[in-house]
Amino acid sequence: MGTRERQDRERQAVREKILTAARQLFIAEGFRNVSMRKIAERIEYSPAAIYSYFPSRDDIFIALFAEGFRLMESAPGGTAASGDPLEALRALFLGYYQFARRHPEYFDLMFLDRTVPQFCEHWEKFDFMDEKMREAVTIVQSAIDAGVLPAGTDAGAAFHVLWGAVHGPATAAVCGRFGPGEDPDALAHDVFEAALAGLRAGSHVTFVPFTPAPGAVLSSSAEDSHVS
Repeated sequence: MGTRERQDRERQAVREKILTAARQLFIAEGFRNVSMRKIAERIEYSPAAIYSYFPSRDDIFIALFAEGFRLMESAPGGTAASGDPLEALRALFLGYYQFARRHPEYFDLMFLDRTVPQFCEHWEKFDFMDEKMREAVTIVQSAIDAGVLPAGTDAGAAFHVLWGAVHGPATAAVCGRFGPGEDPDALAHDVFEAALAGLRAGSHVTFVPFTPAPGAVLSSSAEDSHVS
């Protein structure tokens, strides 16, 4: 192994140590209560060394967010690889729900913690999020093109309706908001199928999704209501 390759591997190993320590601290203490100094102390590095890998705590969170998305894609059905457009929709959105069930700590940090960097304020740093959103909307558009959803359906709006349907049960399950004997999996399935049936029946959708142009940067003055 050459010197450059060894240095790259060592740097990657330190980066992973930083992310692991930050993830553990964010989950245990909450994002707002964890400083760069505390992360550095966890791995016995100086704060200056941490800053050479990540310019800010926000950048560490964004790296963990991307890591969470990779876990989401590895969840059963998460890649929505089915050739059947209807089954691809189910795989995509129920895969999101299964991610929440299998990795509640990631789900909590990514989608429930109100103190983490917000999409509307840092969209340019969530470029991978934009890419994944486009991929998901393409799956919805394929269902429209195949006649699974009515012609003329706005794919972005339909995506948000179906995402909203599974996000509710996922959040309630992660937060332990079900009563004795209640099945969160059954509710996730039911609300998704109900939302899907409504879209297939031509239910009117009023939500207007924000869709940035490729390479566009969303300023912090953009309307929060258009960002998911």
